[in-house]
Amino acid sequence: MICVIYVIYVLKKWRFAMVRDAKFYKTLVAIALPVALQSLISLGVNFLDNIMVGSLGEISISAVSVSNQLTVFVTFFIRGVAGGSAVLISQYWGKKDVARIKSIFGISLRISLAISVLIGGFAILFPHAALRVFTNDADIIAEGVRYIRIIGVTYIVFALSDTLIAMLRWVEVVRVALAVVSVSLFVNLFFNYALIYGHFGFPAIGVRGAAIATLLARCVELSIVLVYVFRIDRRLSLKASELVHFDRQLFVDFLRHGAPVMLGDVLWGLVGTVKGTLVGRMGVDMIAGVNMAETVMQLTFVFTTGLTGAACVIVGKSVGEKRYDLTRQYAGTIQILFALFGLVMSGFVLLLRAPALNLYNVSEPVRLLSYQFVTIGAISTVFGTYHASCFIGINRGAGDGRFVVKVDMIAGWGFTIPLTFLSFFVWHLPLPWVFFFSRFDQFFKWVPAFFRLRGDKWIRNVTRD
Repeated sequence: MICVIYVIYVLKKWRFAMVRDAKFYKTLVAIALPVALQSLISLGVNFLDNIMVGSLGEISISAVSVSNQLTVFVTFFIRGVAGGSAVLISQYWGKKDVARIKSIFGISLRISLAISVLIGGFAILFPHAALRVFTNDADIIAEGVRYIRIIGVTYIVFALSDTLIAMLRWVEVVRVALAVVSVSLFVNLFFNYALIYGHFGFPAIGVRGAAIATLLARCVELSIVLVYVFRIDRRLSLKASELVHFDRQLFVDFLRHGAPVMLGDVLWGLVGTVKGTLVGRMGVDMIAGVNMAETVMQLTFVFTTGLTGAACVIVGKSVGEKRYDLTRQYAGTIQILFALFGLVMSGFVLLLRAPALNLYNVSEPVRLLSYQFVTIGAISTVFGTYHASCFIGINRGAGDGRFVVKVDMIAGWGFTIPLTFLSFFVWHLPLPWVFFFSRFDQFFKWVPAFFRLRGDKWIRNVTRD
């Protein structure tokens, strides 16, 4: 009922017409659909990974889940760099300033590579210390060490490929990402099946096999991306020497406009890491239940990720072209589309939760727990999808990243982390309530997102003439 009231309220308050230009919708779909399919395939890989590892037992799936908390943090860092570059690249793309776009590519790649080497080296050299951050269970740590030592190597490969793919998206090159992840799917699944269970003459090495399969898939991804960027793409015609070139002015601009976005994503990733650390001390049932629920909940982000990326490009281009009236109209239409889309995705997840969770080889209490978690997560999707359209799509594209960071920090550190801690360790609430408070930010952030876009302070042209 609250979801219906929410949508009616939003529709009544928006006093502007939907965009009637068919080109707007075609561009939105042209960018979003390949990215959505990429996310869907990636989700399928992650889901099947979980099913295969889950068949080894709750300790194994918990070990992989805990180890991947560090992977999640690295991913936020790398995508934070790409998100920081989005505001500059999308607006310069509106001005067709390809030379500056190439320089931003180089800056972003160097930062991503430095981060991945630092964190990956820590995971490889000090795996016990890395895992103790997230759990104190000796059995989970022992199993996780075998996994994280190999996964640490993937961070470096992932940093290069994912940063290049993300930045190509800001200049409306998206099909390569779909090709990359499609090939990666088959590589990952084949070696997962072969190395986890010991088929086709390969040894059965359990969670180590899952990690090796991921590493091989990442290497294939990077190879395809490099061939495309330097041999096939004609939109930018990028050369390796151009990535080495350093533009001091653009670096200052990146620090001013991109770094806050990057820092915000990193700090938000740290919120997730702290939540993972708290969950890691709530027992095996909670760890396994959250892992299963989060995997199913990723369905809600499959199309949201593509649509927010497309929104960022469209809004950023209009700001770069200084067509601010069009920017406002685009923003209004995007908000309406996402509010309704959130309802659809929520219903979809609710329908899919039972058959998806029944695929896991876990005890009935863990299955029931994960079912309750998915229900809570699906409801939060209605609100989360809307604020994602604003923060990741509209505000970032329009150069308003600093406001997004402020709201994220208040929601994460002011509400979500304290409430998650208190609900379990102080108030001793049932685990579904603990999970609800761990997603409290989803029910909060849509309010400041909505009111921010009622004025004009969010439109900021950050390009140089």
